[in-house]
Amino acid sequence: MKEQEPGLSNIYMELGSTFAQLVTTYPLICAHLLGQIIRSFGMDHVLWGTDSIWYGTPQWQIEAFRRFQIPDQLIEKHQYQMLTRRAKEQVFGFNSARVFGVDVEAKRREVPNDALGRLRMSYLEEGPEPSQRAYGWVAG
Repeated sequence: MKEQEPGLSNIYMELGSTFAQLVTTYPLICAHLLGQIIRSFGMDHVLWGTDSIWYGTPQWQIEAFRRFQIPDQLIEKHQYQMLTRRAKEQVFGFNSARVFGVDVEAKRREVPNDALGRLRMSYLEEGPEPSQRAYGWVAG
């Protein structure tokens, strides 16, 4: 898309429930989808979405995207871009910040002083690893 229509710059791709469904059931298709989206629209036009509330907390999807990699053989065969840490940071928020005119550095300076920032500091002092514990009935 970007190569065919370089003047077309206001189209963005959003990762949400499609990513959630594919990463768990068809990871190879997920790799192709991400590779093609990034190649067609550019890493700077991919946004993290939150349209998948039907699955409960999105933390597992965030963790899945953090860990997900396009296999090397697909990168070589199809010239897909690697999903680097920087690329994932763009998708998780920097791209959206740019689109909506958010000054990320200014917001970062504000955060430690607000109520949520103080809670975050308390959380980090206790240990920053999120619990993946599942609660429910145990058959026995």
